[in-house]
Amino acid sequence: MNDLIISKIATLVEEACKSDNNNFGYGIWSHHIKPMLIIGQELAIEYNADTEIVIIAILLHDLAGIKDEKKRKEHHIYGADEADTILRSYNYPDKKIEIIKKCIMNHRGSVNNPKGTPEEICVADADAMAHITEIGSLFYVVYKEMNMDIDQGINWIKDKIKRDWNKMSEKGQIKLKDKYDQIQNIL
Repeated sequence: MNDLIISKIATLVEEACKSDNNNFGYGIWSHHIKPMLIIGQELAIEYNADTEIVIIAILLHDLAGIKDEKKRKEHHIYGADEADTILRSYNYPDKKIEIIKKCIMNHRGSVNNPKGTPEEICVADADAMAHITEIGSLFYVVYKEMNMDIDQGINWIKDKIKRDWNKMSEKGQIKLKDKYDQIQNIL
């Protein structure tokens, strides 16, 4: 595993999360990306996926939206392009860059593209699982960043969690069934 590149990318992403331009606040790092890294590494072992690819894709998957709010709705598209630029600057292997770009392109629940590699499944599942296990971060987004009222926020979170659940692999759903059911009961 290329720990040096991973470390550089992690620093780059964490710095973007600390930036005043980041409308999600630092919590996107501490309550979304970091938990995804733990989940993604566990899933990579289960799915026999390339752990390095999973880690790098997780680090970069939301970067475009973090850096520029205008790119948020299509951050998966912009993010794949940005990942390409970043990884090429490190002379990262072309074949791995293409897989990372697919992971980023296909991680979103609202897009729900088919996942063709174990790495894509790991990143998409880790993204969805982190939204469920770190549900507090979604409350932060709807009430602090999106300024929603209580009912709007609850409905947005319900829809988000449902989209995440629907994009998750069957294995992922089995792992999180109890938490998902608890959240549905609470909301």
